[in-house]
Amino acid sequence: MAPETVAIIILIGGLLFLIALRFPITFAVGIASVACLLYLDLPLLLIAQQIVRGTSSFSLMAVPFFITMGALLAVGGIGDKLVDLANALVGWLRGGMAQVNVIDSVIFGGISGSAAADVASIGSVIIPLMKKNGYKEDFTGALTMSSAIQGLITPPSHNMVIYATAAGGVSVGALFLAGYLPGAVLAVIMMVTVYLLSVKRKYPKGDKFNLRVLGREMIRCFWALAVIFIVVVGVVAGIFTATESAAIAVIYCLIVSIYVYKGLKWKQIWSVLNNAIEVLSIVMVLIAISAAFGYCLTILRVPALAAEVVTGITDNPFVIFLLINIILLLLGSIMDMAPVILIATPILLPLATSAGMSPITFGIMIVLNCGIGLITPPVGTVLFITSSVAKVPVEKLIRANWPFYLALLAALLLITYVPALTLTLPRIFMGYAG
Repeated sequence: MAPETVAIIILIGGLLFLIALRFPITFAVGIASVACLLYLDLPLLLIAQQIVRGTSSFSLMAVPFFITMGALLAVGGIGDKLVDLANALVGWLRGGMAQVNVIDSVIFGGISGSAAADVASIGSVIIPLMKKNGYKEDFTGALTMSSAIQGLITPPSHNMVIYATAAGGVSVGALFLAGYLPGAVLAVIMMVTVYLLSVKRKYPKGDKFNLRVLGREMIRCFWALAVIFIVVVGVVAGIFTATESAAIAVIYCLIVSIYVYKGLKWKQIWSVLNNAIEVLSIVMVLIAISAAFGYCLTILRVPALAAEVVTGITDNPFVIFLLINIILLLLGSIMDMAPVILIATPILLPLATSAGMSPITFGIMIVLNCGIGLITPPVGTVLFITSSVAKVPVEKLIRANWPFYLALLAALLLITYVPALTLTLPRIFMGYAG
């Protein structure tokens, strides 16, 4: 067996073996990378060099700010206000409170970019309201965690910044714009699913639509919604870089949370920052270690070999994209979001682009795949958070979630095979040619 083949087995097989043993993903990636370099008789100094290189990207400076922004918004007192706004928008539909849940996730996700923050903040408000209005607790929890996934593809999202870095120079602004139409499509699919289930189970409507109430609630939420304008419009228009817009948004969110909505006290700031630092430390260590793993993949030509294997099976782009999605869904079910993006992008992006997919489309596709993984056992971070917030056993949530899994998969297929969904806005507003 060729030395390169053995090295690939050590690298990828070792990683999967350590994950199966329930090693923390950071240690699994690092140990597999070290073992690969030792086998190849390369100096371990390369690990340190790649760690430094992996964290030296300017665009990564935006990640701490986006994570801090999400942490501030999660406790900033806007959850109940967004529920009222969503109720004014769609509460009059069949399954009104369930529809509110979906729209809440669109709005809050467009502000925080975090599914976990969505469930923790909005979920703690909407779940008790839905139970009070006669919705089954397992349905309530399943809808909450599935609709929260919308926040990952509706910008701003620090995961898009991580992908842009892993992909090597993809425009963060183009990724932000690319998320809007897929986010809207996913919201519509979720709302249709909710409507059909609500008709079948005879869930109630809310109050009649009132334009005056809608206007009042939009005014109340204006300061929160302005974050989207600062981040997305600022980046797309070229006023700010992603890092600058995120930094400004953190200061803005701090002021709004303390002085406008008054949901945050000065004495709570250290606690919020501590939570943000915990999340950030995990993400940045993963990025650093994954750079060494990516170096091993590059010198062993794993992306090219993967492309040769797949194209040896089929050269049909439809089948290739389907295989990529299956791989990502499997990885997402056993690994957290950032590791999948960092590890899978160098391998699968060249394969996807060789079959005709834009890096922008691939970015939205991989983020949604990873989002579905967040509500899929055995890892399922958002699944377990929802179980805690909703006080519903994980097993019941999984059984109740099948209609929403199907809705998410339908949206994933549309994103994969209808490139106009992800490329239309970047082409219109940024002249993106990909």
